Amino acid sequence: MVEKVITLENVSLVDFLGADNQNIRQLAAAFPGSKIISRGNEIKIQGQTEVISRINDILSSLIEHYHAYGNVTERDVRQHLSATSEEAEGRMMAAAPDVILFGAKGGVIKAKTQNQQKLVDAVMKHDLTFTLGPAGTGKTYISVALAVRALKNKEVKKIIISRPVVEAGESLGFLPGDMKEKVDPYLRPIYDALEDMIPAEKLKFYQENNIIEIAPLAYMRGRTLNNAFVLLDEAQNTTPSQIKMFLTRMGPSAKVMVNGDRSQIDLPTRQKSGLMQALDILKDVPGIGFVEMTAEDVVRHRLVKEIVLAYDKYDSQEQRREQQQKQQQQRRPIVLANQPAADSGAPDLPVNHEQAM
Repeated sequence: MVEKVITLENVSLVDFLGADNQNIRQLAAAFPGSKIISRGNEIKIQGQTEVISRINDILSSLIEHYHAYGNVTERDVRQHLSATSEEAEGRMMAAAPDVILFGAKGGVIKAKTQNQQKLVDAVMKHDLTFTLGPAGTGKTYISVALAVRALKNKEVKKIIISRPVVEAGESLGFLPGDMKEKVDPYLRPIYDALEDMIPAEKLKFYQENNIIEIAPLAYMRGRTLNNAFVLLDEAQNTTPSQIKMFLTRMGPSAKVMVNGDRSQIDLPTRQKSGLMQALDILKDVPGIGFVEMTAEDVVRHRLVKEIVLAYDKYDSQEQRREQQQKQQQQRRPIVLANQPAADSGAPDLPVNHEQAM
């Protein structure tokens, strides 16, 4: 954490800071990951370098406003926060190319592992990217961040995010509420990521105007997804027909990501995963990116990494055991049904003389 001090010169503190420093309080609330302290004619900012630079830009524009109009209101602060945020963010991202996005609370969102960076690079290079990896590797979070960045940079006109709705013991028809209330729990991780990256009011505006659309996979049928960043999450729970339907929705100006975890397939036992089939079918198609993440990329609690490794070890042991059982079955001798049984030493049965004659 670094610190910067701004000295206010030829400024009426009451007119600039507001009653009870309300203007500075409002500015500080927009950047909860940093500290903004006003003492006398000095404003002290503490936080990450990129965030401090952004706050400094906003304060500079407010000082210019004060010298032009003689005071600063809470409304002026809101307007300057809105007007300068994307412009300042653009300058900071140009200065820090490894940053994907600045979050709604001022935090920096960027790749934390080598494979996460491979994912970012693959999406930049390809129009269609498949990503596989265990829970906690940041697949969904990084993907949503890339989608939001593309929207902010005006590379796409909308974001479409979808997940297959796989019922677990209860039919959706028997759950209370309308369709949105039924499926929203399945899409909650998407909402959580978006709320980290986009201010609440702006996110609400995007959703109300269908600039950001979050919907079950079934809603994609019959559509052409163009000028959009499209993400299919939890794709391991698609059927072969579902994922084929989704992939063939891709328009000429679309960027598509497909994420999945081969260890968490929730489909019925005999149902083949559409994602696993798609990977086999499309592995040699040029122009498609493939990224594989491992337990080393887990960025949640340290125990998540250990849990993933333990399950991987167990799965490997189970596969070896099943393979050994198959080999043992193949080595067993085959006895034909019409083959005479070997002499066991038992006495011969009596002959039916009528049949013999």
